[in-house]
Amino acid sequence: MFRFKGKTWLLVRVAEGVSQKEGVLFFPALNATGNIEIIEVPLNDPDMIATDARVINYKGLDYLTTISHLRLLASDDGLHFSEQEGYLPLFGKGYLERFGIEDCRVSQIDDTYYMTYTAVSDSGVGVGLKITKDWQHFQSGGMILPPHNKDCAIFEEKIKGKYYCLHRPSSKEIGGNYIWLAESSDGRQWGNHQCLIKTRSGSWDNARVGAGAAPIRTTQGWLEIYHGANTEQQYCLGAFLMDINDPSKVISRTIEPIMVPTEAYELSGFFGYVVFTNGHVVDGDRLTIYYGAADEFVCGAHFSINVILSMLQ
Repeated sequence: MFRFKGKTWLLVRVAEGVSQKEGVLFFPALNATGNIEIIEVPLNDPDMIATDARVINYKGLDYLTTISHLRLLASDDGLHFSEQEGYLPLFGKGYLERFGIEDCRVSQIDDTYYMTYTAVSDSGVGVGLKITKDWQHFQSGGMILPPHNKDCAIFEEKIKGKYYCLHRPSSKEIGGNYIWLAESSDGRQWGNHQCLIKTRSGSWDNARVGAGAAPIRTTQGWLEIYHGANTEQQYCLGAFLMDINDPSKVISRTIEPIMVPTEAYELSGFFGYVVFTNGHVVDGDRLTIYYGAADEFVCGAHFSINVILSMLQ
């Protein structure tokens, strides 16, 4: 989500699959030439594990059931969106993006837009970067955070001359799916990584947490809307506040979520019981959050920033 040329824009993830037939599972991937190839596996193959609608493990390697790309849509009112002539879809390129690109976040600093996204391949899941001023010509920043990492949101202004971002490295053995902070002198090379927000035992966010869109500057500090999931893989939204001059200092955090899946389109879809945001628009106290519902629909909801701040503890 971003604003450009007087319009509100969405970068939507389009996940493409393959028509299936009984007894066989097909899934797509980009090959070495950049073209899509279809992998076919019998459902009774003992080397395949297909218990998740999103991911398949075959012969010890993980594959996605879909391959994703990004499309630009614009709106005059923030409600009715359509593709614009001259703004082409964005596809994965190279071996580090052969399973597609997804979950994009956009941050604007002056007249430059920084687009971070999840780059997926059989080598892992990392964070890619593209930089643009006109959304028609792009400069690639390559993979700025290597696997396993995602949910990267760059602050929309420098702090004491440095760029800052939130990101989410993961570990299956030690640690967990936590929100981290990093800093950079050029917006490309990131270091001084610090763990900010962890999961909470017995809470709605006990399994994983991850950043939403770019943090919002408020009079009380940097407000971040984040997603959290429990062990049943149910996703809600929460918020936390960072010091305005030193975002490594977390001031407060919501105990209860600020948004819970309740509507039918949030509870049922490709992957149900999910609200997941990557973008928002700020108009004074009014915060319009655009979010994915059930991994199938794109939705919007209005919030009061002051009400969210009052929920922080």
